[in-house]
Amino acid sequence: VLITVIIAVAVAAITDRLAGVGLPRAVGALIALLGGIAVLAGIFALLVPPFVEQTNEFADDVPGIVNDLRDQIRDVTGAEPGEIDEEVDKFLQRYRDDPAKVVGPITSIGLGLIGGLAAFVLMLITAYYMAVRPAPLIEGTLRLVPPRHRGEALRVMGRMRGAWVGWMQGVAVDMVISGVLLYVGLTLIGLEFAIFFAVLTALFSVIPYFGAFISGIPPVLFALTYSPGKALAVLVIYVVVQQIEGNLTIPLVMSRTVKLHPAMIAGGVVVVGALFGWVGLVVAVPILSMVTILVEELWVRPLEAAAEPP
Repeated sequence: VLITVIIAVAVAAITDRLAGVGLPRAVGALIALLGGIAVLAGIFALLVPPFVEQTNEFADDVPGIVNDLRDQIRDVTGAEPGEIDEEVDKFLQRYRDDPAKVVGPITSIGLGLIGGLAAFVLMLITAYYMAVRPAPLIEGTLRLVPPRHRGEALRVMGRMRGAWVGWMQGVAVDMVISGVLLYVGLTLIGLEFAIFFAVLTALFSVIPYFGAFISGIPPVLFALTYSPGKALAVLVIYVVVQQIEGNLTIPLVMSRTVKLHPAMIAGGVVVVGALFGWVGLVVAVPILSMVTILVEELWVRPLEAAAEPP
């Protein structure tokens, strides 16, 4: 529901501008929605071919990567090759004895993707109708509020709308900056599959702070198959990008529009993720901004008003 409302808010913002030049809202909302889909499709058209090519190459190289990584672990730990092979074989034997352990998760992932795609299409259709006629929804929400407070409620809804639009703008900027910087950095040190790792990191940028850390694990392990020095170089690149994200992109772009302290964003992402799972991580910042605005408007401001002298 929240994701649908956020999409509708973005579409409605563009629809309002198009309505200002005389376009009917139904046409403007359709143009906004199709325009957004076209932009995403264009980006995917540019990135998917090299991304798929490098993904296939990476998948083909996985056996060799695993062997190289095993050799690196042996060199670091001093374990004999037979000991490592024995442990790996024990781990794999569990899945040979019970193939359902592999088939079950793969089946659930496939069904989850199909269900997620169907839900996304439903959200787009619902968001379109919400953007075409937002007035009845706004009026219906306001009727839940006592008449003397409806003006304040409308202002609070406007604050949440502005915060969510700012969050979407910040995510877009963060994705572009993180993806470009990582691609340039990984290309300069000569790491293969730079596009694959850069796109992966850009997608994980929707999770503030922690997304860059999570997406940095695969390239660091991959670089370790070459040498510890290259792995350290990749780690340094990811740390630099994460610092740019944490000290420049989020504070200047997202925190200014969403009006949340970076420490609150970082801590809130953990809490929301624990409460709502991985979907909660995607919309953690909108949830945090909504909670913050409601607490300020419904609790803090009345307390401050009551404390003021007559």
